[in-house]
Amino acid sequence: MRDPHGTGSWGVCPLYALTGLYCAGCGGLRATHDLLVGDLAGAWAMNPLWVLLVPVLLGLWAWWLTRAVRTGGPARGPSVTVALVGAAVVVLYSVARNVPAWAGLLAPV
Repeated sequence: MRDPHGTGSWGVCPLYALTGLYCAGCGGLRATHDLLVGDLAGAWAMNPLWVLLVPVLLGLWAWWLTRAVRTGGPARGPSVTVALVGAAVVVLYSVARNVPAWAGLLAPV
């Protein structure tokens, strides 16, 4: 019903609106839309990290669900180490996509 690639059609990132800097999530909704319609190149142009994380997160969710069904109870969440590594990746990606030399590769178009 709405073109997600139109300016402001799905809202504005508060960080980008205030500072002009891209966060790790900028372009994530548009990338999700592009993945759902089968446009892998378009999704990659919006947010490469999200394109790489989607299959990993789906795999982890399937593993967690399978483990919960087999044991009959809720499975444990990720360890502190996994959470810290994930947070570090998000922060480093946010910094990298604002480096002018890499903007053509990492910033949403």
